[in-house]
Amino acid sequence: MINSKMVPTMKRSGAFAPILIVLAAPAFAHEDHCAAVTASVKAAGFSDSVAVTCSDSHATLTSDTYPDHDMMTGITGTNEQVPIPTDYGAPIILAPQFDGTPLTRDAALGVAVNGVPIYDYTGGGEMSVDDLSHHQIQHDTLQTGQLDVCGGHAGRGDDYHYHVAPTCMIEQMENAGPDAIIGWAFDGFPIYGDTNPDGSAIADGTLDVCNGQICDTFGYCYHTSPDAPYIVQCLMGAVANFDDLPSVRPLSAAGGGRGPDAGRPPRGGVDNLVFTQNADGSRSMD
Repeated sequence: MINSKMVPTMKRSGAFAPILIVLAAPAFAHEDHCAAVTASVKAAGFSDSVAVTCSDSHATLTSDTYPDHDMMTGITGTNEQVPIPTDYGAPIILAPQFDGTPLTRDAALGVAVNGVPIYDYTGGGEMSVDDLSHHQIQHDTLQTGQLDVCGGHAGRGDDYHYHVAPTCMIEQMENAGPDAIIGWAFDGFPIYGDTNPDGSAIADGTLDVCNGQICDTFGYCYHTSPDAPYIVQCLMGAVANFDDLPSVRPLSAAGGGRGPDAGRPPRGGVDNLVFTQNADGSRSMD
């Protein structure tokens, strides 16, 4: 089966133009795709902390979303949330079908192979389809200093997640390299780094509005990029029950209310933020 879609494509200059994507349906059957997801976690060396189980329709990556790398260091626009382990199951579709209609949400769009959720680059709520084609600089979590040196931070539910390339995780991967899958989007398509899987550079204007492109083996794949949108910012595959995908409910601030608004550092910024996890399990940021 062949699908043809007109998809807005992002150029490095920030301009957008439509291209015609002609994509064959993925060749993977259930067993093969389940094996691919499982192998990506095992090859990266995270099998001890991430469990992969498969049903007829999904591979679920289960973890505590608490990575074994530095957290919160380098943040200047802190939201004052302290990361804590969170039970999380990330469902990955086993029979991905390219749709070409961007899906956005104010929650995770996928999961890294270490079990940490992956969000789009913004911290200002769900983007509209129009927003996808324009850099939301005021909500850019990287440029507003909200991310640590590893590309993540604790969200308003105290859950740790990534908004850009998970650099510290990539350095930990036993199979680190251009062909290593660093994560999976909820629509079932893999996420790679800044280059093509064969190591060649991705030509300007190749990645579409969701930061993806046609790929061998899986038919379609997403990438990280040095420039905005940095990582997956929407889903191009069909997702049934899209509104039922997992999310972490924001915690209430002490005394009630929702706490600081995303993208607005509460105290004009901080320096030398230090996150500490003590032997008794208590955690703090100073």
